[in-house]
Amino acid sequence: MEAPRLYSTKPVQSLKPTKKIPLEEDHGKASDALPLPLHLTNALFFTLFFSVVYFLLSRWREKIRTSTALHVVTFSDIIALLSFFASFIYLLGFFGIDFVQSLVFQPSPDVWVAEDEEDDNEVLLAKEDTRKVPCGQALDCSLPPLPPAAPIVTPQKVFDEQPVTVTTEEDEELIKSVVDGTTPSYSLESKLGDCKRAAAIRREALQRLTGKSLSGLPLDGLDYESILGQCCEMPVGYVQIPVGIAGPLLVNGREYSVPMATTEGCLVASTNRGCKAIHLSGGATSVLLKDGMTRAPCVRFGTAKRAADLKLYLEDPDNFETLSVVFNRSSRFGRLQGIKCAIAGKNLYIRFTCSTGDAMGMNMVSKGVQNVLDFLQTDFPDMDVIGISGNFCSDKKPAAVNWIEGRGKSVVCEAIIKGDVIKKVLKTSVESLVELNMLKNLTGSAMAGALGGFNAHASNIVTAIYLATGQDPAQNVESSHCITMMEAVNEGKDLHISVTMPSIEVGTVGGGTQLASQSACLNLLGVKGASKETPGANSRTLATIVASAVLAGELSLMSALAAGQLVKSHMKYNRSSKDVSKATS
Repeated sequence: MEAPRLYSTKPVQSLKPTKKIPLEEDHGKASDALPLPLHLTNALFFTLFFSVVYFLLSRWREKIRTSTALHVVTFSDIIALLSFFASFIYLLGFFGIDFVQSLVFQPSPDVWVAEDEEDDNEVLLAKEDTRKVPCGQALDCSLPPLPPAAPIVTPQKVFDEQPVTVTTEEDEELIKSVVDGTTPSYSLESKLGDCKRAAAIRREALQRLTGKSLSGLPLDGLDYESILGQCCEMPVGYVQIPVGIAGPLLVNGREYSVPMATTEGCLVASTNRGCKAIHLSGGATSVLLKDGMTRAPCVRFGTAKRAADLKLYLEDPDNFETLSVVFNRSSRFGRLQGIKCAIAGKNLYIRFTCSTGDAMGMNMVSKGVQNVLDFLQTDFPDMDVIGISGNFCSDKKPAAVNWIEGRGKSVVCEAIIKGDVIKKVLKTSVESLVELNMLKNLTGSAMAGALGGFNAHASNIVTAIYLATGQDPAQNVESSHCITMMEAVNEGKDLHISVTMPSIEVGTVGGGTQLASQSACLNLLGVKGASKETPGANSRTLATIVASAVLAGELSLMSALAAGQLVKSHMKYNRSSKDVSKATS
């Protein structure tokens, strides 16, 4: 039996110039009535507009020079004024066509009705999610049956869901111009003023250029306006990643349902089992140790002595206040915390650390660093800025400086798991877990020369949460730095487990966090957007949730390894007997 799908089942329309799909009525487009092709009409009105402006300015200058009243006009002046207004009105609407069509074709009133229905759905969703007890073990977890109710629709931003197809000669001409290289693909959004239509035209042009079909890549169902200039350039569709929920995860006395976007079977189920074990043992405690994003430019001097002079100047406490004022002036939330320097010959690497509120903060710290570099040029004119990032930061690369000094949020999370929970839920023993952790996560990682990788699979959980909540997935490299510790406590009856993660880089504003799906996952965790009470509180809470989820994942996977269940569970949950090729066709 085919599993039910949570996304739209409407077929993706291919771009064919001969097919025409009416929305409500078959309205003709304003551009169809033009006697000339659109590009020639645009050129004509551009030329007319600037020619008339030049003529009128020349005439008025002549009148002023000869003391002639400006309101006295000739027949040529009247023609010029009429031409000016006509060309101005045409150009006002982005070559006239989109402006006219936006007035003629108003959106259906059903859109506003849909918004009212979504408000009712929000109330319904709130009533449905009233489970009071923790979810059971992942492999046998079940929920009480829900009473019959109307279908639940997740509230999302309302935008045009009609399939975009090529229905005009203008679209076909654009596709051909993209294929021929006369129209750059990246310019379609600015040229058309319609991001979804631009994506459809780019998609069809790509299929013609490569001869490969993109029929399996969805186009409809995404608000392309929301990613313009922020998340992705030259889109042709979007990739679907399933989102599962692990939890409830009890941390610091509060329950969280953790969204995880992944295509790895057994990952969510395993993390969910760890959440259950933590919940039954009284919950976890997560503590934020440090919060500061870093950026480290590289500068060069003529001599090593001059590089050392700047190092001493930057690290002098008497100069810190001045540098802070310069750094902080470009942001309300970015506040300089410290500067650490390292010299390599004539080259100086300056590692700035600053708070960034609820944003992940890379752009914020970069602007502050640029302010300081510009300020230093006055006293150090021989300083040559090689790059605003010199890899001493270090971003999206495993680095000892992040492992030791930290970057982003540094968090430690711990829990004491009761012995009977380890036996009944995790199917292993305290002694087996302690021994496995020492030989695998500590000794084995040391033998491999690991850098920040003294754990079982922290990056699995980090990446899944990052994808679900709109974080930068490439930053899982340093964000997954983690050391997992286990020891027997309470006379060997119980297990103390902890994870220490020095560089979790997360934010709840900016980037992918503003997309509808990712924003919904942040809302599920209660950390959507910026904190109104305490700036930075939402991003810090998200970091503690990430560390706590890693703790649950580590506990469950290590238990599966100790009990010899890893291969069996993966064969059950990470293998499919379904013929995917036939299902796709």
